[in-house]
Amino acid sequence: MTVAIVDIGTLIVRTPDICGNRPRITGTRITVGRITTLWKQGLMPEEIADNWGYLSMAQVYAALTYYHANREEIEQALQQDREDYDRLYAEHLDAKEQEQ
Repeated sequence: MTVAIVDIGTLIVRTPDICGNRPRITGTRITVGRITTLWKQGLMPEEIADNWGYLSMAQVYAALTYYHANREEIEQALQQDREDYDRLYAEHLDAKEQEQ
């Protein structure tokens, strides 16, 4: 019986032209930040894998491991996302008010 060995270093990748070069699960557009956010919202790794049926437990845990090993980087990216959202939302509201 042949056992498939997975190099865990291959589970997370960065690509300049995909997801803004943010770390993501290889072969997907699911970022480490997205998995982190779901986990921080209270989802268990098993629930994340179940909800995104194409993700394996190894991939989810790899993303969480990356987060814990690089917490500052991921937290900064998530903070930037929140700031961008708030700025764009405010701009949208301003544009709506100017239309009226």
